[in-house]
Amino acid sequence: MRLLVVEDDPNLNQQLVDALKDAGYAVDTARDGEDGHFLGDTEPYDAVILDIGLPKMDGISVLEQWRRDGRKMPVLLLTARDRWSDKVAGIDAGADDYVAKPFHMEEVLARVRALVRRSAGHASNEIECGPVRLDARSGRVTVSGHMVKLTSHEYRLLSYMMLHQGRVVSRTELVEHLYDQDFDRDSNTIEVFIGRLRKKLGVDIIQTIRGLGYTVGMTGDAG
Repeated sequence: MRLLVVEDDPNLNQQLVDALKDAGYAVDTARDGEDGHFLGDTEPYDAVILDIGLPKMDGISVLEQWRRDGRKMPVLLLTARDRWSDKVAGIDAGADDYVAKPFHMEEVLARVRALVRRSAGHASNEIECGPVRLDARSGRVTVSGHMVKLTSHEYRLLSYMMLHQGRVVSRTELVEHLYDQDFDRDSNTIEVFIGRLRKKLGVDIIQTIRGLGYTVGMTGDAG
């Protein structure tokens, strides 16, 4: 999962980035509305954390422009606690949720998890495919009840594919959603991670669709 944080306060920006990366997300950042708008308009994020009070272009304007341009990624607004009018304006502009400053980081993480899973059509933090169960809240993956230890990249890959199970996901899409902007993106590494996941899971839920990409499910021709 790849997220964008648009927050001008450097300390809060870094705190959000650190917490999100620790939770297993790839994270890009912007410190003003113009940069944030550009990234959100040109990169395929799974969710955005957007502050309202930004220099150069305020958060409401950024959000309104994204929605006018057809950008549908979930957006969590950061608002001032005593500005109820900002919350109303944000929801009307197309925000999916908001959290008021100051906030507990655990609340932001919970709201991001909810936005990501709902946008993919899942109501629960627990996603299953055959004997494989992934708990987004704890970051645990189990196979038939036995815990499987994954690296952050392996977990991110499995999480994205399980959220979108039943759909063919191309290598390009996986690269775009698994790595932040500064990562040296090489689609060949996806094949390496797929191979590691298959070996660690020990069950055949990841199928290769030749020439198209991969899909997660219990049926289909494996490659």
